[in-house]
Amino acid sequence: MNAMLSRAALALSLCAVLTGCARHELPTATIQVGELSMKVELAAEPSQRNKGLMLRDSLPANEGMLFLYPDEAPREFWMKNTRIPLSIAYIDRTGKIVRIADMKPLDTHTTKSLYPAMYALEVNRGWFEAHGVDVGTMITRIPDVDAS
Repeated sequence: MNAMLSRAALALSLCAVLTGCARHELPTATIQVGELSMKVELAAEPSQRNKGLMLRDSLPANEGMLFLYPDEAPREFWMKNTRIPLSIAYIDRTGKIVRIADMKPLDTHTTKSLYPAMYALEVNRGWFEAHGVDVGTMITRIPDVDAS
């Protein structure tokens, strides 16, 4: 019986590593997107930003990932190894959304911010449109973390 439990635990661990089925251990925060509250995972370190939502099979309905940078600059994202259809909002240093774009799973073409951005928010594709969030919407309660 113990051998069966050990094999089951090993199988679950392999599932988590290979398919991204386990909950990810990034810090979280609640931000304000216009009038809406949203729980986000925070990607502030370069390794966290580089991995992003890669290798995951899903993203909870009203959650996202907020990418934090130490400076405001033109940004670009791609969907390499990202299986979830996403929308991205590029956000300037004041918290204003400067661009929203949809991205296709596994697409290696880049999606550019078009304007300098200090943050990027990825959510399930269509979330911004479904919630009336447009360019110009303010994002508030952005945590002050040491992005490097």
